[in-house]
Amino acid sequence: MKSTHRLLAIVFSSLLFIGSQAQPLSNQPVKKETRPYKILTSGKQITVKSTKNIQNIMLWTTDGHRVVEQREINSSSYSFTIPINEKIYFLMIGMDGGKIYTEKIGIR
Repeated sequence: MKSTHRLLAIVFSSLLFIGSQAQPLSNQPVKKETRPYKILTSGKQITVKSTKNIQNIMLWTTDGHRVVEQREINSSSYSFTIPINEKIYFLMIGMDGGKIYTEKIGIR
């Protein structure tokens, strides 16, 4: 009797664990949000053009070193020059309304 209860408890907990790990089924495709900006690069010159006002921009290296930080931009476009030599950066763009976007960008 005890072994039957143990077996049932193991089977029940296994099914519960497996069921909790499954993702819900969805027939609808995931919609990718369109970003309200474009990033233009020309060498070390970066230009961000947006349909909304840009509030702040931050650029940092893959090592975590902050390279550029500009606040209170309040414009639909912003250009800056990267002062160091790296290939890959992370860019954070803060828009009106508090929406923040991040991008990984590469420079040749």
